[in-house]
Amino acid sequence: MDQPAPISSPPGASAGATRVRDRLTIPVLASGGILMAVMQTVVVPLLPDLPRLTGASAGAVSWMVTATLLSGAVLTPVLGRAGDMYGKRRVLTAALSLMTVGSVMCALSSDIGVLIAARALQGAAASVVPLSISILRDELPPERRGSAVALMSSTVGIGAALGLPLAAVVVQYADWHTLFWMTSLLGALGVTAVWWAVKESPVREPGRFDVLGALMLAVGLTCLLLGVSQGGQWGWGSPRVLGLFLGAVVVLALWWWQQLRTAQPLVDLRLVTRPRVGLPHVAALLTGFAFYANSLVTAQLVQAPEATGYGLGLSIVATGLCLLPGGVVMLLLSPVSARISEKHGPRITLALGAAVIACGYAVRIADSRDLWMIILGVTVVAIGTTLAYSALPTLILRAVPAAQTASANGVNVLMRTIGQATSSAAVAAVLVHHTSLVGGAPVPTLHGYLLAFAMAGAIALAASAAALTIPGDSRPDGTRRARGGTRGARDEAMEGA
Repeated sequence: MDQPAPISSPPGASAGATRVRDRLTIPVLASGGILMAVMQTVVVPLLPDLPRLTGASAGAVSWMVTATLLSGAVLTPVLGRAGDMYGKRRVLTAALSLMTVGSVMCALSSDIGVLIAARALQGAAASVVPLSISILRDELPPERRGSAVALMSSTVGIGAALGLPLAAVVVQYADWHTLFWMTSLLGALGVTAVWWAVKESPVREPGRFDVLGALMLAVGLTCLLLGVSQGGQWGWGSPRVLGLFLGAVVVLALWWWQQLRTAQPLVDLRLVTRPRVGLPHVAALLTGFAFYANSLVTAQLVQAPEATGYGLGLSIVATGLCLLPGGVVMLLLSPVSARISEKHGPRITLALGAAVIACGYAVRIADSRDLWMIILGVTVVAIGTTLAYSALPTLILRAVPAAQTASANGVNVLMRTIGQATSSAAVAAVLVHHTSLVGGAPVPTLHGYLLAFAMAGAIALAASAAALTIPGDSRPDGTRRARGGTRGARDEAMEGA
């Protein structure tokens, strides 16, 4: 099922134009992934000033981040399933269009309600990476697929590293609406490029879309992530947060029951519960947690005032530049991670990447006072993230049928999102409990930051251990490594059926 049926060129298209489009497929899809990550990041430098600029409270302004997180988590598996059924390029174009419309709304308004709604629309772009990876599987020959998927996976970190300094420079020297006019233009160019350069995938899974399953999943995930993201502000023991968690458990349990009894489910849970699919999802959750703490903690630490004894008092622009080397490294190392997976298998690449993330946090624990050591630690974590994130979709591609690639990768990205949301809540909880007064204001202590690094490093080691337990890794030629004996061969044959 990996080899799609040939797809004809559009009427009137010349052979030369078709060849140009074929060569541009990977760059166009990768630029869409980078643009998605930039869109998610650009609002960060604005957050301290948005209460003054919009006349809203700090709590209301925080929803510009929360809304994107929630809508992205809900829409990623839904749009992945829609892509498998109705066409991946069609759904990818729709997701990028929603992102662009949201950016235009932000550029035109200063009303906090409109801005939150616009950021929720932009959350649809979280599905760009899994849809693009599915297109690459369908369109590329096996020898080109590994490096392309690795590059596509790395766009999340590349875009995040580029977006922060870009946004900080624009915010510092221009009206903040200019930032969203720029991203609107880039979004429009991205939609046009995808429509022109990317062919529609011929691989489909026909059937009826599971509307009930999509609605139940949306409600359950909203309750879960809303409780996780707002627990620190509302109180972890408050009736609202406990009610949200209880609602998430009930709704997701009912959703699981409904999915197992639906002829054409939104998510094939029988496939998800197989170790070759389920364990990469577990590793994605843990890796997302470990990765997110890097930029989250670093930004706060280097901007802390020098009076703390450890802070560097850097500006937002300088902070973004500290994270920039990590983005450059992710871009350069994506082909290397693909070669490691080809030679040793993606589960080894995933385990190695998670271990390197842990090493990066060890560097941060050893020295978080000198700028060059901070940049070194950030970059080491970025190296590990490149290896891990490039291996995760490859593991999924080798374990699921071609017709379910987008939905399966969408679930994997969802697990990363849940890991990132949990990381944000956990880091905030650690820092809140380790503060001291500096100039009359509570500021996290260095000990609190070091505890956050230790927590993220321990989670990274857990991700590495989970990766090593993934069975049935494949050789570069597509054959499975034998697990020994007739029983192992029979089990692998059943899993590959």
